[in-house]
Amino acid sequence: MDAVTAVIVTFNSAHCAEALGAQLADWPHVIVVDNGSADDTPARIRAALPQAQVLELGENRGFGAANNAALHQVRTPFALLMNPDCAVMAADAQALLASMADWPHAAIMAPQLVGGDGGKQVNYGWVRHLWASKGPAAEGVTCVGNACGAAMLLRLNAMPTRDWFDTRFFLYYEDEDLCLRLLQAGKPVLIEPSVHVAHANRGSVRGPRPLSVEYGRGYHHARSKVLFTAKHQGHAAAIEHRRRALWGAVGLLALRVFAPSPKHVARVWGRVVGLWSAPVQY
Repeated sequence: MDAVTAVIVTFNSAHCAEALGAQLADWPHVIVVDNGSADDTPARIRAALPQAQVLELGENRGFGAANNAALHQVRTPFALLMNPDCAVMAADAQALLASMADWPHAAIMAPQLVGGDGGKQVNYGWVRHLWASKGPAAEGVTCVGNACGAAMLLRLNAMPTRDWFDTRFFLYYEDEDLCLRLLQAGKPVLIEPSVHVAHANRGSVRGPRPLSVEYGRGYHHARSKVLFTAKHQGHAAAIEHRRRALWGAVGLLALRVFAPSPKHVARVWGRVVGLWSAPVQY
């Protein structure tokens, strides 16, 4: 475990502190970056993980920017990025490191994420706009086009800089953009399906304003998808994606009038605003 640093980005994640403390108690290297939480996340993390280096950014700079800030502080050859709602045990990290040793050219090694019911989540696939993946079907170590940033092991000498993430992506698609750039550079992104990591999807963030959280999810997901399309497929493709997605989101919002759910209305409204304001030129 001396070769790897756990890197965790928090935002109103105080409810995850005790679980993180239990699973990372024996990890010698832990860095937690807090994105301006409104709760007592930093204090709870310091109490649960006394060995952790806690960086308080004082504001929400986004997932990619926070990870970049942590990576600049890492002194080990590997960093294991993990969401606060992921349960990555020492044995999981050791298995991923062993696979990295078997595949010395790999830049990223990701586990198979599983839900609370033990079912496999779709946390990897091929390049999305080239081929639609149908599910988690890898039977052995496999080169993939994208892997979910909720849990991934990085070989830090695979990049000439510690700024792995494009900070124009505030939230969502920053991991997919990273994987695509690595693939284009001939640096493999691999999935190790024998390593199962529990992931409570959307369990990282709580706070006093849950509808604001849902709005933000819709807003940033929609906006980042347009930006990703503009970056990797061009201006015309981004305009077409935004047009079609905006019509779909407006239609879905209208349907929500007849089946109201505050959470879903907030998320769809965030999607509409995110699409409307998204840049179509990278």
